[in-house]
Amino acid sequence: MDMRHAARRADQMLDATFAAIIPEVAWSHHITTTSSCVVKRRRKIMTVISPQRLGSFLGVVQRHWTKSGYEITSVNKSRDMPAIFARSPDGFQLALNVGYAGQASFEVATPCVAKSPVDAPRTPPNGPAYPPGEIPTPNVHSAFWSAGTPLSSPSPSPTPPPPSRRSTGGP
Repeated sequence: MDMRHAARRADQMLDATFAAIIPEVAWSHHITTTSSCVVKRRRKIMTVISPQRLGSFLGVVQRHWTKSGYEITSVNKSRDMPAIFARSPDGFQLALNVGYAGQASFEVATPCVAKSPVDAPRTPPNGPAYPPGEIPTPNVHSAFWSAGTPLSSPSPSPTPPPPSRRSTGGP
């Protein structure tokens, strides 16, 4: 696999993640970076996600990643800036970070692959298309994700991965 194909795979992972978020959220492409053998694709959420709905949002993403066969490698349960980190079986690293003003950002880092040119992402954003690096804080209202009331049956909050243990054969 080369960098071009790895970037496309990262885009597919992001596309699938966003398809799993219902109702959908508005997002914009953020900066793509490359190093000697790694590509990082990024997207920022433009939908305002209220503190009351943030746990549900994180839960949707974590469940999707788990169902996709990704290993949840770490969870930051910070009330203000939570994060979820995962790894695909083929070595892609996924991250969902919530930062300033509650803005959720996604990043997929490829494993080290053969050097090649990298194309721009093909999927058009479903929200305002801001130039990467000039993305404002969330400014799109959603009747669901921006609501100031918690869900009546809340989704479980993200859970940290179980500690790594080798089986000793005992209880």
